[in-house]
Amino acid sequence: MKPIQSVVVLLLAVVLGVVAAQWLGTESLRQYGEVIYRAGGNDYRSTVPQVALMVLVGLLVLWLLWSLVASPFRAWGRYRRKQGRARLIEGMQAHEYGHWQRAEKLLGTAAEDEEVSAVAYVTAIRSAEARGDQAAVDQYLQRLSTTDATAYALMQAERLLQQERPVDAINALDAPGIQPLPPRGLWLRTEALARADRAHEAYGQLGALRKQKVLPDEAVAELEVRLAAQSLLEASDVNALAAQWEATPKALRSDPDVVSAYALRAVALDWDEPALLNLEQALDTRWDESLVTLYGQMPVEKLATRQANLQRWLGQQPSSPALLLALGRIAARQGEHVQAEDYLHRAIAAGAGSPAWEALGEVFTARGEPALAAQCYTNALRQQRGEDSVVLARPVAPLAAVVPERATVEEQSLMSEPLPVRDIHRDERDEYGNPIR
Repeated sequence: MKPIQSVVVLLLAVVLGVVAAQWLGTESLRQYGEVIYRAGGNDYRSTVPQVALMVLVGLLVLWLLWSLVASPFRAWGRYRRKQGRARLIEGMQAHEYGHWQRAEKLLGTAAEDEEVSAVAYVTAIRSAEARGDQAAVDQYLQRLSTTDATAYALMQAERLLQQERPVDAINALDAPGIQPLPPRGLWLRTEALARADRAHEAYGQLGALRKQKVLPDEAVAELEVRLAAQSLLEASDVNALAAQWEATPKALRSDPDVVSAYALRAVALDWDEPALLNLEQALDTRWDESLVTLYGQMPVEKLATRQANLQRWLGQQPSSPALLLALGRIAARQGEHVQAEDYLHRAIAAGAGSPAWEALGEVFTARGEPALAAQCYTNALRQQRGEDSVVLARPVAPLAAVVPERATVEEQSLMSEPLPVRDIHRDERDEYGNPIR
C-alpha cells in the first residue's frame, strides 16, 4: 500500500474509533443487554456492544502478535520461493542453451518448491534425455510421479510414442486419477490411437481437439483427413467399410486421400464396382492426378469401361501425364501394344517420368523386344536420379534404327508425329559397337 493511502486509512480508523468510543459511552446501549462477569467476588458489568468491541480488539491484538511472530518465517518462505523461481528460470535457460548438467542441477534445486516442482522435473527429464542418461531420467520420472500425476502421464505417453508403444501410451493416459485430460493429453491420446490402428476412436476426439485449440485449424484439418482415410483402411469387412464411408463427412468424400483409401480397401475386400464408381465420381467432381493414376492401376476388370472414361476425361485434360499414363496401362492390359506405346510416349513427353518409362518397358517386353525394354528401364532409373533420358535405339543388324524421338521429354510436343527412321551405318559406331549420335 502506498504511504498516502496508509495515512488516509489510518485517519479513517481514528475517526471511526472516536465515533465508536462516544457511542459506546452512552447509557442507551444498555437496551441491547448487559454482560456480567464475576471473578474474585467482584462483578464486572458492561453492555453487549462494549464486550463485542473488546473481543474484537482482543482478537486484533492476537492477530498482530501472531503476525509479528510468524513474519520471520514468512520472510524466509518468500526468500526461498524467490530463490526457487530464480533457479527455475536459470535452469530452463540453461536447458535451452544446451547446458544439460547445469540445467539438471538448477532444476533439481528448484523442484524443492512444490508449486513449480512439476515444471522443473519435466525440464530436467528432457535435459537428462538430451545427454543420454537413462538412470537420471528414471530418477526424475519417479519423483515426478509422486509430485504431479498428470505431468507424469503426459511425459510417459510422449516417451512411449517415441518407442513405438502406442498401446502402453493409451494405458498411461487412461489412468483414472488424471481425468479429464488436458489439451496436450488429448492430442497425445489421439496420436496413440491412430498408431494403434484405432483411427475410428481417434476420429471421435477431433471435436474436443478443435474446442481446446490444441492445434492450428490447418493442422486439425490435415489430421481429420488422415484419420478419415486410415479409418477406411482399417475396415474389417464390407459392412464396416460402408458404415465408415457413410459416417465420413460429405466434404471429405471428394478428398483424394480419403477416396483413395476407400477404393484400395474396397478392392482388397473384393468390392470392385463401388471402388471404381467412387473414383469416377470424385474425378468428375474434382480433378486430381493421383486419383487418375490409381484409377489406371486398379487390379480390377472392366477395362473397356475404364478406357471409355479415361478417353472422355482426355478431352477435358489433354495434357495430363497421369491420364495418358493410365490410358497406356489400360491399353497394354487389353493387348493393344501399339496404342499403348503411343499413349506412353505422349505421357513421357508430358512429364510422367519414370513410371511411364517402366510401363513402356513392359510393353516392349510383351512385344518381345528386350533390348528396347532394357533401355526404357535404364531411362526410368535415370529419371529417378534426376538425369535426362536418352533416345531409344532399336538395333537391326547390320544397321540400327532410332525409335522416334517422341520418347524424349525435352524437345517433343504432345501431338507430334513420329520422325523418320534414321539409318546408322556400321562405320558410325564407336569402338564398343554403340551408335554414335
